[in-house]
Amino acid sequence: MGTRAMMVGMESTRIDRWLWAVRLAKTRADAAAACRGGHVRVNDRPAKPATTVVAGDRVRARIGTTTRVVEVVQVIQKRVGAPIAATCLIDRTPAPPPEAAIPVARRERGAGRPTKRERRVLDEFRKQSG
Repeated sequence: MGTRAMMVGMESTRIDRWLWAVRLAKTRADAAAACRGGHVRVNDRPAKPATTVVAGDRVRARIGTTTRVVEVVQVIQKRVGAPIAATCLIDRTPAPPPEAAIPVARRERGAGRPTKRERRVLDEFRKQSG
């Protein structure tokens, strides 16, 4: 029996229940669907909804459009308030890449060619920004 198997008997819970309890997923059904869809990994292994998590596990979950990387600090079974839920995990999500510093001029689709006046404004904008 490995150390992970021994730890599972102590303080553990299902990953779908934990994701819901710490408010990473709105509903437990959303958490289970993310697991079934392959969007949740525990310690870099794909996780089914019944996969158990213990303190110290690293969870990567893509729910909706956001991907979160968190470390389990405390295992909880019931949904709790946001301040308490925040103490049950350490957020290890990498910072998003910086957005482009130079704004891009866009025209409405189907607007046709720019008029002479619009062209002068665009040229002036390009001189200032670059």
